[in-house]
Amino acid sequence: MGKARRKLRTRAVAAVSAVSALGLVVGCGGSDSGGTGGGKKDGKVTITMGLFGVMGFKETGLLDKYMKEHPNVVIKADVAGDEQTYYTALQTHLAAGSGLKDIQGIEIGRAKELSDTQKDKFVDLAGGTDHFLPWKQNQVTTEDKKVIGMGTDIGPMAVCYRKDLFKQAGLPTDRDEVAKLWEGDWSKYVDAGKRFKQNSKAEKVAFMDSSSGLFNAMIYGNSQQFYDKEGELIYATNPVVKDAWKLASEAATSDLTAKLRQFQPGWDPGLANSTFASTVCPAWMLAHISEKAGPKNKGKWDVAKAPKGANWGGAFLGVMEKSPVKKEAQELVAWLTAPEQQAYLFKEIGNFPSSQTALGMPEVVDAKSEYFSGAPIGKIFSAAAQEIPDEQVLGRKDGTIKDIFSQGLTLIEAQNKSPNVAWKTTEKRIEKAAG
Repeated sequence: MGKARRKLRTRAVAAVSAVSALGLVVGCGGSDSGGTGGGKKDGKVTITMGLFGVMGFKETGLLDKYMKEHPNVVIKADVAGDEQTYYTALQTHLAAGSGLKDIQGIEIGRAKELSDTQKDKFVDLAGGTDHFLPWKQNQVTTEDKKVIGMGTDIGPMAVCYRKDLFKQAGLPTDRDEVAKLWEGDWSKYVDAGKRFKQNSKAEKVAFMDSSSGLFNAMIYGNSQQFYDKEGELIYATNPVVKDAWKLASEAATSDLTAKLRQFQPGWDPGLANSTFASTVCPAWMLAHISEKAGPKNKGKWDVAKAPKGANWGGAFLGVMEKSPVKKEAQELVAWLTAPEQQAYLFKEIGNFPSSQTALGMPEVVDAKSEYFSGAPIGKIFSAAAQEIPDEQVLGRKDGTIKDIFSQGLTLIEAQNKSPNVAWKTTEKRIEKAAG
């Protein structure tokens, strides 16, 4: 899951205390032989969970429902507001071999690192994962085919746009016609931006919010991004990254962007004050846009298919080998990530399912957004999820490198650095952070 996603979740559960979030002190509800806080006593099974952000299991009552259906089970879930804080604590617990919960959440940006360095501490969950999108489970499958987690949500991407702003610039407003503007090629999205700029009567409105959003959308629809299968950095020679940098730089130097970074200062006011006409949007971003753009802009936004399917964000649930209730914890994880529960979470809070079966369920496939002009978001984002290549090569520092590239593009947008100078600065920063 991306940094922005982590920030989104941070806001939603900010009231959770840091001590509770870290899970440093865990009440024991049973006979605990593994130090996880879980165990069995007097016919009761206690299962502990370490989660972050708004994964939704606790917030929507799913954990309560499971306990009602399994009266011998008690679930104790600690939810960290900030994923960075959560992961730092998880790394400490993994290194110390203590303080872990029976079930731990795994953010997508951490999946590769945990698969490479900590796989022996997770239970192999292979089997029973056939209903997930192939590329989702591949993200937590080790070279020897061990599966260290089961998928929760994903972030398939589309383009959110303002119908009223497109209309005043002479662009189509119907979502199908809008999608045809850039069908199959992100460069056509930039071409549409040039038409918008040439014809727009709203001089202070940019076509898109951010060149980094465009960059991310372009690279996350490909199998290999910053690393190759052997774990070597390839960003400097990977045509996918170079092409994305070139096109994002073109958007920045053509004055097509509002010079903002998503979820950074200025972006929310941009939504509220209509300073840009489009943004690349993962499914989970719709809730944020509708909240920050507010009721006054309801019905002005719509959602169109992106040129190419891509994913931004997602998470998993893993079971720890130290757990004294591994069997019961695996049963709980299987239930929480089952198609029915994923469809329920999408309906309740918008977390988009990673289960192929769930994508075909009425709660998902028939879903429309009233705020986004009745857009069939279930169909649009499901189609995007199905386009993503089955093989997704993740790297240990993917999240860090993504942020460095976003900062590099900001050098062009906000500081008028040339693309070549910004690229060299970006290379140096990546070498220092991940070289």
